[in-house]
Amino acid sequence: MPHAVQHHRPRWWTELMLLAVVYAAYSAGRLLARGDVSTAVDHGLAILRAEKALSLNAEHPLNRLFTETPAIGIPADFVYATLHYLVTPLILVWLFRRRPAHYRAARTWLMVSTLLGLVGFTLMPTCPPRLLDAAHGFVDTMAQYSSYGWWGGEASAPRGLGGMTNQYAAMPSLHVGWALWCGVMLWRHGRTPAAKAAGVLYPLLTTVVVMGTANHYFLDAVAGAAVMGAGLLLAPHALRIADLAGRRLTRPTGRTARPPAAVPAPVVGGGCKTSAGERIPGQRTSPEGADDSTQAAAR
Repeated sequence: MPHAVQHHRPRWWTELMLLAVVYAAYSAGRLLARGDVSTAVDHGLAILRAEKALSLNAEHPLNRLFTETPAIGIPADFVYATLHYLVTPLILVWLFRRRPAHYRAARTWLMVSTLLGLVGFTLMPTCPPRLLDAAHGFVDTMAQYSSYGWWGGEASAPRGLGGMTNQYAAMPSLHVGWALWCGVMLWRHGRTPAAKAAGVLYPLLTTVVVMGTANHYFLDAVAGAAVMGAGLLLAPHALRIADLAGRRLTRPTGRTARPPAAVPAPVVGGGCKTSAGERIPGQRTSPEGADDSTQAAAR
C-alpha cells in the first residue's frame, strides 16, 4: 500500500460501526440509483456490441456451458450468491486480527473503491446479460437453478426480496472488484503457498462465474478492476483527510490556564550597604564570644 502502515489496531466496535454505515450507504445508494429501464438496456446492448467488435464476448460460451451443465452451473450460482458476502468480511477480520499494521489502509482502499462503484451505478445503470431479451442468447442461470438454492428469479436475493435489490447495478462489477481486493490481500499478506494461490484463483473464479451466470459482461469485470485501481490511488488521500479531521475533533477547544509564575524570594539586603554594627533583619549574628578579629576579617 502506498500509505504508511498503521501500527495500532483500531477499536473493533468503531470499525464495525464504520463498515456497517458504509455498507448501508452502499446498499441504499444502489436502490436509489435504479435509473430508467430502457436506458439500462441501451447501456447493456452498447457494451455487448463493443465486446463483439473487440472479440471479447466470452459471456455467450460460458453461459451456454453453465446452462447445459448443471454440475457446473449450480455450484457457480452458489459461488455467486455467497462468496461475495462471506470471503470479503472474513479477509477483513483476518487482517484486523493477524495483520493490524496493514488493516486500516486495506479497509480504506476497499471502502473508497466501493463508493466509487456506487458512483458508477448512478451514472451508468446497466442491464445485465440475463435480463436482456432472450433473442440475445443469454439464460439466467440463477432463475434456471433457483430450486437448488434460496434465491429466486431476481439475482441472488432470497425469494420474495428481489424488490429490495437494484438489478441494473451491473457496471462496474463489484463482485470482481471485491474479489480482486481479497486476492491482493491474500497474495501480499498470506504466508503460505495455499494463501497466495487462493489470492490468484479467487478473482479469476469470480470473473468466470459472473459472466457464466449472465450477471455481468466482461467489460463490467474490467471496470470493477479499474475502480479498485482508482480506489488504491485515492485511499492514501482519504486516510490523510480522516487523520486531519480526527486531530481537529480531538483538539481542546479552550486554552488551559497557565499556573502563575513563581515569584523569586527577595534577596536580603537587596544590594544596599549597612553601616558598621547595623544588622539587616533576619541576618545571622556571630556567636557570642566570637573573636573580634574574626568578625573584622569577615567584613
